[in-house]
Amino acid sequence: MNILIVGYGKMGHEVEKTALQRGHTIAGIIDINDSWDKINYGNIDAAIEFTQPDSALNNFDECFKRHIPLVTGTTGWYDALESVRQRVVNEKQSFLYSSNFSIGVYLMRKLNVYLAQIMNNHADYTPSITEIHHIHKKDAPSGTAITLAEDLLQNYKHLSSWAKDIQGNEKIMPVNSVRKGEQYGTHIVSYDSDCDIIEIKHTALSRKGLALGAVTAAEFLHGRQGFFTMDDLMKEQHK
Repeated sequence: MNILIVGYGKMGHEVEKTALQRGHTIAGIIDINDSWDKINYGNIDAAIEFTQPDSALNNFDECFKRHIPLVTGTTGWYDALESVRQRVVNEKQSFLYSSNFSIGVYLMRKLNVYLAQIMNNHADYTPSITEIHHIHKKDAPSGTAITLAEDLLQNYKHLSSWAKDIQGNEKIMPVNSVRKGEQYGTHIVSYDSDCDIIEIKHTALSRKGLALGAVTAAEFLHGRQGFFTMDDLMKEQHK
């Protein structure tokens, strides 16, 4: 495949390395302040985008105008999720997004849902979520923490919503964000009681897992049309 990299920061470099290792070709790179006119778009099979929330929608638009299948790992734009979904459907685009492309995080999501379901009968435990990322990450909570929170709320009847860094409201689950150092990302779902604490935790040790998931997603998207998520990718891999 010929892959366009959109965003050439640390994740973009890792995506480039992983794509080349898997036998793909880098058809072009769009970084901040680069012109989209410099790329030969007739030779691109898919784009992989890791940028910032304030530029993501414009990057989507540039790819959609050229009908380039797009994989994005950028978070912080989800207020526009439904409008993006409608555009993909109406214009017959190819689009796959995920708040986290790590296989380990995907497995944690499954554990999170299962734990929320069985904890419905144990209301003496209070759930919360904490995410820890490097100091350069702009959105908070992380997209992964939001996904974990929404999954939990859909399966746990004792809470009505979540809120960032809230305390003392028994109907609203706190989602806490910590920014320190150069951490790749840690997510913790906790259930606290007076007697003990139950936790499920995922810690990323590098960006390799994210890059591998994104490149695998581009391979999945090749030849497909529609709006996809990590669930679609994983179902395909486990057939």
